[in-house]
Amino acid sequence: MRGLVEQAIPVLQVRDASVSVEWYAQLGFELEWEHRLGAGFPAFISLKRGHLRLFLSEHEGGAVQRSVVYLRLTDLDRLGTQLEALEPVPEETEWQTKEITLHDPDGNRLRVGIPGPGGR
Repeated sequence: MRGLVEQAIPVLQVRDASVSVEWYAQLGFELEWEHRLGAGFPAFISLKRGHLRLFLSEHEGGAVQRSVVYLRLTDLDRLGTQLEALEPVPEETEWQTKEITLHDPDGNRLRVGIPGPGGR
């Protein structure tokens, strides 16, 4: 397919997609699309941030509960100031990268980092 960018898209289990969409907006993600089989049915959501995508599922068994996702972002320091309410503390790792750990409203863990000098 012409112009298709290959990627892996994590699927995270959530209880309330609207709450999760607001939380992920703090990380710069925006709602790309929402799918429901009908009114009152569970939501399946796509969030985007540039070329990054996350899927959020309210469906029982649609994803593993309390997953872990590692995100590489170029603006970690700006995120730290945006997320003051979450109080992330950037850590220096042994591979010379800065990282923060966040937990979304459903207990999914996000490790957010910037690559070190060697691109790791």
